[in-house]
Amino acid sequence: MKAVNSLKNKRKQRRAMHVRRLIRERSNFPRLSVHRSCKHISVQIVDDVKGHTLASATTTSNAAQAELKGKTKSESAQYIGKEIARKAQEAGIQQVVLDRGFARYQGRVKALAEAAREAGLKL
Repeated sequence: MKAVNSLKNKRKQRRAMHVRRLIRERSNFPRLSVHRSCKHISVQIVDDVKGHTLASATTTSNAAQAELKGKTKSESAQYIGKEIARKAQEAGIQQVVLDRGFARYQGRVKALAEAAREAGLKL
């Protein structure tokens, strides 16, 4: 069983690196990096040229924990999408490129991206 999990993790890492490499090669915009775990989701807007995080939001923050009590994981992702769009606009960022990492564009990742678009962030 350990070998199967190791193989799955290698596939995930390979997929994530492939996505990130394409984004870095083809885009001059900051990258909206999404990390999804079983319970939580976190996003960062990263400037790859300087290597700095420009804005971030996560469901593990105290403000989000209070707001998201009793909500589903998809609703939490929508909240984080709106929150990162607000923080990006405060930082003067209008357009980003979505870096979904190893995750497919469905479920929580899709809910987060659509909420960020609705809040005014161009993906």
